[in-house]
Amino acid sequence: MLTGSRTTIERARKLRRTLSLPEGLLWRALRARPGGFKFRRQHPAGPYALDFFCAEAGLAIEIDGESHSFGDRPQRDAGRDDWLAGHKIVVLRTPARDVLQDEMAAVEHIMQAVASRIPLHHPLDGPPPRTGEEL
Repeated sequence: MLTGSRTTIERARKLRRTLSLPEGLLWRALRARPGGFKFRRQHPAGPYALDFFCAEAGLAIEIDGESHSFGDRPQRDAGRDDWLAGHKIVVLRTPARDVLQDEMAAVEHIMQAVASRIPLHHPLDGPPPRTGEEL
């Protein structure tokens, strides 16, 4: 599992205590484990702290406010996305205004992205199905 440096871990801990309003609203929904998937907030990954992360799907969810459209932020975000892609993590960028306008629609969008990243069937060399699962 990809982890962060000590500095990134400390920054992530601080960010967990100061979630923005859209992040707080989304965390309230994601911490309930929709679809049975576990999400982490402000998860350290290398030099970055991901707003939300679903390890099972290899999906980072970034809540982007207006500042992500200005200055060098688009280039920095693209560099971050490329770095994460190199570590098999896909980034789903969600505008903060979308979360504020319709929190449940934002959660549904995230769950569609998670579902698209999870294989429908176990690989042949993977573990056997759990009791009650069909082959």
